[in-house]
Amino acid sequence: MSAVRAAAARYAGTRVPRVEDARLLTGHGTFVDDVVRPGMVHACFVRSPLARARITGIDATAALELDGVHAVFLADDLNPGVHEQWYTLIGRDVPDTPRPPLARDEVRFVGDPVAMVVADDRYLAEDAAELVEVDYEPLPPVVDYVTARESDDLVHEGYPRNVAGELAARPAEELAPIFDAAAHVVEATIYQQAYAQVPMETRGLVAEWSAATGELTLWAATQSPHEVRLFCSRLLGVDEHRVRVVMRDTGGGFGQKVAPQREDMCVMLAAPKVPGPLKWIEDRRENLLAAGKSRHEHADARIAFDSEGKILAASIDYVQDVGAYPTPWPVGTAAAVGMFFPGPYRVPDATFTSTCVFSNTSGRTAYRGPWQFESVTREVLLDAAARRMGVDPAELRRRNLIRREDLPYTNPNGMPYDDISPMETFEQALKILDYGAFRREQERARAEGRYLGVGTCTYVEPTTAAMALHATEGATIRIEPSGKVNVYVSGGSSGNSIETTVVQLTADALGVDIADVSTVQGDTAVTPFGGGAAGSRSGSMTAGAVAETASVLRERITAIAAHRLEAAAEDIELAGGRASVRGVPSAGVTLAEIANLAYFEPASLPPGVPAGLEASGRYSPEHPIIWANATHVSTCEVDPRAGRVTLLRHIVSEDCGPMINPSVVEGQIAGGTVQGIGGVLYEHLAYDADGNPVTTTLMDYLLPTAAEVPGIEYGHVETPGPGPGGYKGAGEGGAIGAPPAVINAVADALAPFGVEITRLPLTPEAIVALVREARREVAP
Repeated sequence: MSAVRAAAARYAGTRVPRVEDARLLTGHGTFVDDVVRPGMVHACFVRSPLARARITGIDATAALELDGVHAVFLADDLNPGVHEQWYTLIGRDVPDTPRPPLARDEVRFVGDPVAMVVADDRYLAEDAAELVEVDYEPLPPVVDYVTARESDDLVHEGYPRNVAGELAARPAEELAPIFDAAAHVVEATIYQQAYAQVPMETRGLVAEWSAATGELTLWAATQSPHEVRLFCSRLLGVDEHRVRVVMRDTGGGFGQKVAPQREDMCVMLAAPKVPGPLKWIEDRRENLLAAGKSRHEHADARIAFDSEGKILAASIDYVQDVGAYPTPWPVGTAAAVGMFFPGPYRVPDATFTSTCVFSNTSGRTAYRGPWQFESVTREVLLDAAARRMGVDPAELRRRNLIRREDLPYTNPNGMPYDDISPMETFEQALKILDYGAFRREQERARAEGRYLGVGTCTYVEPTTAAMALHATEGATIRIEPSGKVNVYVSGGSSGNSIETTVVQLTADALGVDIADVSTVQGDTAVTPFGGGAAGSRSGSMTAGAVAETASVLRERITAIAAHRLEAAAEDIELAGGRASVRGVPSAGVTLAEIANLAYFEPASLPPGVPAGLEASGRYSPEHPIIWANATHVSTCEVDPRAGRVTLLRHIVSEDCGPMINPSVVEGQIAGGTVQGIGGVLYEHLAYDADGNPVTTTLMDYLLPTAAEVPGIEYGHVETPGPGPGGYKGAGEGGAIGAPPAVINAVADALAPFGVEITRLPLTPEAIVALVREARREVAP
């Protein structure tokens, strides 16, 4: 325990304006495409037009004859340069899937990079790429992952049945007696379509090799600069201190930019071979074509209930499409779908299987809440069960939600829940809506021929998972001779406002004015190692790192102040950038004066206190998972004839513990919620039967806009977590909770027609077809 009394929080918990906004909202951010280096050359990829084919020849002669073209790299030029390629995020010893930098011998999806052209500018590189002649021998593609396990064709040799990996819990037969004896069993096969992260800024990388020093500097659009650095050092077989990664601003990532992908590998491998710094910037079509997809999955799921509607058991057999080249290893998050499927409910018994299946399509990549499908499946089944039992869906949930008196609670798959409030967020969200009033309005509307619906989703979310890359987080704090404070963390601005929250936390920890604190992030040459923005970890992990580091400086500041003021250390208080004696406010010394002593008058320091005011600390969480939870409630009106869905209200009651900055938390919720709405109603990364992508522009790949999304309403329940400050993660929840709530709202609106929703997306055509099919089924 520090001898100095911790100052009461002044900034944490308040809506401090974002420090990033001054540059980002005025167009002064620095993104990868803003980086210009002397003598820079540009890369463009030659990509496969076929989903699966054998490469029988490549002729780059015409491309190389263009003035200003420096190189055309093929697989034999780059692939042999790979030393190791594994992600710190996952670990060295995890079985991985194939991931060659460039396709060799066979292409495996439309967009597969076959060659990389390097030229004086991007326009010339694109022109040259058109001149590279690739001879293909078409092969039958495996497009439908649902039937891929029965196909005689293999996406990758060595993976029988096209299975990339699978895991299972208890045998389903062990639960058969429970299901056989249950008063009610609801089961369904639910399908979710492929959709993508679509960050505002596409992927990009600038690589500058110094032959004189054997050092490589990378400017990266990334969520995790230290992961990029470690991955690159292993890839090239160079010491990590010879690789520097600089992340300035990143225009969104949502999981797509956590780990380097194949194109990044090509740029890294080619950098020592080209005459200047090498830049690659992905265009929007490439992003939708080859940057990865997510969410493409289905499950056979069922839940058993007793006669009072209490859950007896649940099981899910989950299958996901991982495309041709998933990044990173997909089996872990696939297993998470099964492990989390019981959700925030009292489920006595459960089991699951999870299977990852290759297909000749774009590879699966991480996306905000990659286990989201467990909530979709569970919450859709709960609403279906309520309709069949003749019970209100809210009442059915009340009978089964975990309550505070149930905690700690371990779900039947071994997930240990604590410090959560599912019942409280559920009731708060329904109160904000005035659920009873909505049901009355719904009845009146139906009498008028209008169809309103309400849907809910309550979920638990694992945050701050202490695994591999995420296991620790560091911070360095330097109080300058002027008394101003710089805090260094791995971080980086990718939309999660970590700059603002770090400044708030540091100002409180040292008792200084927030205007006197600045932060340096995203440069591996000066920032301590950290996991970056992923896994809803940034807030709680950085809070821990700042607290660990600030405690060292507080001890030192207190000792110097006590010595200077001839007072006991335990009587020193820090506030307003000043150390004073408790009860004697006139007796004090400013932080600038203390810094002056520490740097320039070391002889005047008390015995045992080192010169300077700089410290580094590292935080490792004591708990393997910190759980957050929330409830989403969505209301809508559906026109069954046109298939149009109009969202009316969307309410989120969130428990991410005490909030460092409520505006930041709500911004994270809003962003994820809009992505979830898009995934239900608009977005679809679709392929035809031959494996050709048909939505590779924003004319075809639809995104929600402000015109389609209602104002999001917020409620907050604050249950402190076990980490520093009680903070939990909040980055992924919106994308998890919004889809089931919207699906259930649409299903509730269409309940008079007997519609059951088991397939996404809910386009107007799909809704009209569902209503027509339901009407045919009830027709005499």
